[in-house]
Amino acid sequence: MLASRLLSILMLLQTRGRMSAAALAAEFEVSVRTIHRDIDQLSAAGIPVYADRGRSGGFALMDGYRTKLTGLTEPEAEALFLTGLPGPAAELGLADAVAAARLKLTAALPPHMQPSAERIAQRFHLDPAGWFHAANPQPSLQTVARALWSERMLSFQYRSDGALRPRKLGPLGLVLKGGAWYLVAQAAKAIRTYRVANIHDPEILDEKFARPKNFDLAAHWEKSARDYERGVYKGEAEVRLSPKGMEWLELLGPYVRDAARETAKPDRDGWVRCTLPIESVTHGAHELLRLREEVEVLGPRELRKAMVDALASLTRHHRGRNG
Repeated sequence: MLASRLLSILMLLQTRGRMSAAALAAEFEVSVRTIHRDIDQLSAAGIPVYADRGRSGGFALMDGYRTKLTGLTEPEAEALFLTGLPGPAAELGLADAVAAARLKLTAALPPHMQPSAERIAQRFHLDPAGWFHAANPQPSLQTVARALWSERMLSFQYRSDGALRPRKLGPLGLVLKGGAWYLVAQAAKAIRTYRVANIHDPEILDEKFARPKNFDLAAHWEKSARDYERGVYKGEAEVRLSPKGMEWLELLGPYVRDAARETAKPDRDGWVRCTLPIESVTHGAHELLRLREEVEVLGPRELRKAMVDALASLTRHHRGRNG
């Protein structure tokens, strides 16, 4: 544990520059006194680390010092190769850069670890598109990505409700979700999400964009995705589900499945009662019909009637076909 922490401190000082003892202690969840002892051990091992005193002081490495790529465990090296899967990198225009980085990483690894790391590229492939769906063409993606890398404002036409509307935004991040790319961007003080496939004629402006220092893309996406799901599902359905019906809830998506599990109460014959989120009566009836006889709708009355009407219509249609 100590050796791992010492190496991590060294890597942090090399990548981030000067860091205070308090910041390092918070990073590794140890005391400031422990960090001081760790720094002493690094110095004793010949690492040129020095301390600046004062309010803005901290620990830093001597200018020009760089450690070689050592200390990687075999699982860590394999994980690095896994992050370079070619699909998304190619869409971003980074396929050649990823291949070059992989080559350099392989050359820097100890010989006994090279075959293990290289196996990742041979045995794992990421295909983000869903079954029966081709990958969406993304003609604007690379331009959007360049604006993001260069921290410049981006202007484009955005297709929404069948119409193109002009937008001028500061790009904050790109997210690949379910085979589709999304741009998280800031306009004035509002942060919104845009589907990259709906972006047309993007142009990188000369105007610089000052990214908020405390913006966390992963945390923002998780919250906004949940908020979006809650906003879409505006109604609720009270249902009974068989054990097989509970399994089939996967067909309706993880948000509906999780809501069912949270509200499930045992009923008779092994069935359970639960509350499911629905977008509307019409959409709810369409989705619940996918569960066939493994679901019974208890309410609301409008949804139960929509289910009965849909089943009656299907019966009439197929009975008529059979004469």
